[in-house]
Amino acid sequence: MTQPKKRILTGDRPTGRMHLGHYVGTLANRVRLQDEYECFFLVADLHMLTTRTELERLRQTGENIRHVVLDNLSVGIDPEKSTYFLQSMVPAISEIALIFGMLTTVPRLQRVPTLKEVMQDLHIEQPSYGLLGYPVLQAADILCVRADLVPVGKDQASHLEVTREIARRFNTLYGEVLPEPETLIGDVPTLVGIDGQAKMSKSLDNAIYLSDDARTVEEKVRRMYTDPNRIRADIPGTVEGNPVFIYHDAFNPNADEVNDLKERYRQGKVGDVEVKRKLAAAINAFLDPIRERRAQYERNPRIVEEILAAGSARARAEADKTLNMMKEAMGLKFI
Repeated sequence: MTQPKKRILTGDRPTGRMHLGHYVGTLANRVRLQDEYECFFLVADLHMLTTRTELERLRQTGENIRHVVLDNLSVGIDPEKSTYFLQSMVPAISEIALIFGMLTTVPRLQRVPTLKEVMQDLHIEQPSYGLLGYPVLQAADILCVRADLVPVGKDQASHLEVTREIARRFNTLYGEVLPEPETLIGDVPTLVGIDGQAKMSKSLDNAIYLSDDARTVEEKVRRMYTDPNRIRADIPGTVEGNPVFIYHDAFNPNADEVNDLKERYRQGKVGDVEVKRKLAAAINAFLDPIRERRAQYERNPRIVEEILAAGSARARAEADKTLNMMKEAMGLKFI
């Protein structure tokens, strides 16, 4: 008898277009996971509100949702294999989060390491109720579909531990209803930005986007940060930690070409112009099938709405089932 596939949940906040950093960090892994697991992919529009409440930015949400879904589809996420849903279209998530909030103390949430990091990065002196409760809502996202596994980076592991604690406490109080999802921590790499100063980020404007056209990629690669001590092509340069070669290793499949460029760069026998020209060609060759797949999806102007409507209907059914199971266990099922 065939064992049922384990269930995974992961997702994105719709804050804008996705870039090469997202690809190496999460998207490439999702494409592999969808064949091995039953995958639920969440567009977390409610989570976006924890740090973005300005009207001007909220008005961009619809466009951002479209970008996030199209970017996922363009790299190979198959809506026939996976369930893609919008958080706000599954009302039971909010009710489950409310119940979970009653099982979680404020001091516990204040100890989540990433809360302090977010507050520091965004210069927030006091967290809102919603930001403090971010891990509780995240627990509702995960447990509403009774996920067995959650792929996360190491920086998110503390959030998932809150989910596991909530599930454990619920089960202790009311009976075995919820799974304690395991972390699926991969070796999630971070891709340095084209400025060489930090990881690739929309807010820092140092990203190459999956939807960038070929000319835009060429322009961005031309202004990439390289070895600051190399003021002429005949001066030996440093390859290690050099953003141009980090990108070559990530996106240029021609290992012989990359090794040749590295050797000549170390010897001062190749200029940045040639190294960057070949990098731009490699990145564009990588992006070409992604652009083509995106264009195919965009031929149907309603494709994102259709995919989210179908996926959200399935997620609603699962979340309603979970909520009913919880209420019955708690003695709150009256009708």
